[in-house]
Parts: sequence; C-alpha cells; structure tokens
Amino acid sequence: MVSQSITSISSNLGATLTYTEVELIQGLMARDEKIFTYLYDHYSPALYGVALKVVGEETAAGDILQEVFVKIWRNIDRYDASKGRLFTWMLNITRNTAIDSLRSKNHKLEQRVQDVNSVALMYEPQLAVHLSVDHLGLTKVIERLQKDQRIIIDMAYFKGHTQEEIAKTLEIPLGTVKTRMRNAIIQLRILLKQL
Repeated sequence: MVSQSITSISSNLGATLTYTEVELIQGLMARDEKIFTYLYDHYSPALYGVALKVVGEETAAGDILQEVFVKIWRNIDRYDASKGRLFTWMLNITRNTAIDSLRSKNHKLEQRVQDVNSVALMYEPQLAVHLSVDHLGLTKVIERLQKDQRIIIDMAYFKGHTQEEIAKTLEIPLGTVKTRMRNAIIQLRILLKQL
C-alpha cells in the first residue's frame, strides 16, 4: 500500500482539511491513506529541510524523505505520545535516517573525494547558505547561539558527529565540547520558550 508513489497519493487529496495530532496518530494507526497524505503534504517540506541540512545534497535528501515516510507508515505503532509530540518523533526519524545515510559506505567514500571547502564553511557560517529547515524558524533560533555553541550543535545534530569526533575535528578537549553542548542546549531551551 505504501509502496505506491507517495506523490501520487498526495495528489488524490481534494479538500483541505485540518487534523489534530491525536487524529493524525489515530488515522495513521488505522492505516488511513487520507491522513497519511495530509501528513506528507504538511510535514514533508520541514522533514526534507532537515534531511537536506544533514546530507547537503538534494537527490539524497529526496530519497531520505521517501524512506522516512515509509518508516513512519510502517512504525507508527512504535510512536509513544508520552515521550514527545508526533512532529518531534518524525524529526528524529528523519535526522537518524539522514545520519545513517551519511555513515554508509558509499557516502564515506564520496566524502573522502570531496573538496576541503566544505570544512572551511563550517568555521565561517556566514559564508554558507543556510537552508530554511522549516516554518518553525529552527535555523533562526540556532543562529542566536554563540558561534562556538552553534558549530557544535550543527556538527552533533545536523551532521551526526559524536562528541569525541567533534573534539578531534575542532582540536579542543572533550570536556570543552561537553560543556559547550550543555550550555547550547540550555540556551536553546530558553530561546524556544521565548517563541
């Protein structure tokens, strides 16, 4: 059923409807294609943005997006509302799928061949074009962090690096990475509460 093209399912939706999160979850668990189509139409731009931010390549991000929606369809019964919102769960699936893609053998081989310019952009974020991740303004919130915190959040969350990998790449002590990450998370919580 989900093997059909998600795009073709999406085009079958006639009227514009709005669903609550509970209705979305119930509909997905009931395998309601109309709900799935609504979910795809309303959340795919944000999820695509996250995938694109992680992998940095449009074709790969599109493939990841398709894989993410298949995972959502197949694994909705694993969603636990007590652990977070549906959108957060979908974001985590997207992020993890994108990171898995980055860590695959093929991608590691491609990364070895890439130019060093991408590393330079990591240290000079004003040179990079920041993609609009979603309508929630997540990128703008992250940009309000101090530069050293922003780099660590970008490497950890969007690029999937471990704290040890970040310490090695930035040539700073692991304890410094942990402190900056903790401070960045505290700052992000404060900034998100202000929205």
